[in-house]
Amino acid sequence: MEVSVLNIKGQDTGRKVVLDDAIFGIEPNDHAIYLDVRLFLANQRQGTAKAKERSEVSGSTRKLGRQKGGGGARRGDINSPVLVGGGRVFGPQPRDYGFKLNKKVRRLARKSALAYKAQENAIVVVEDFTFDAPKTKNFVEVINNLKVDGKKSLFVLQGTDKAVYLSARNIERVNVMAASALNTYKVLDADVLVLTESALGVVGETLNN
Repeated sequence: MEVSVLNIKGQDTGRKVVLDDAIFGIEPNDHAIYLDVRLFLANQRQGTAKAKERSEVSGSTRKLGRQKGGGGARRGDINSPVLVGGGRVFGPQPRDYGFKLNKKVRRLARKSALAYKAQENAIVVVEDFTFDAPKTKNFVEVINNLKVDGKKSLFVLQGTDKAVYLSARNIERVNVMAASALNTYKVLDADVLVLTESALGVVGETLNN
């Protein structure tokens, strides 16, 4: 699949790049995508929820009533879970929600997400660009020139470019990231994927190794 290379003014440079069929032309694997997105979302969770159990509640350990004959449930001390203000049974504890996912599955998921974008003709390739200084106005002009304004856009650069990142930070529905950090969730979450020429090469090297 060939895609025309545009400049940041939205003009066709007359050059074309070929999207690697081993990445952008595969049959998408929905289950691999599901697993990788689930892992991404799980890793976003802090896992700091905590409830006090019976032994952690501050209170007397004196037995409130006799063991039998009271006509109610056995409850022991005031920290009992059956009493208001007592401990919680099997409450949440700090934990890591992440899980193991094989590298090949994660790679397949990213390829599948990119293949979906290629099928939707939602990939734009632009010349490498940068800004001398952070300027939101300059990035808005790029978005308008590429005709992706109003769409949720993901700009993928070869590496980390602070000036470009800061220029896009305050623009709604626009994300900028390095090609090495590309993940399945971000690709699927975007309406259009804007890749620089160099970033396209990095994506190819990363997913074909």
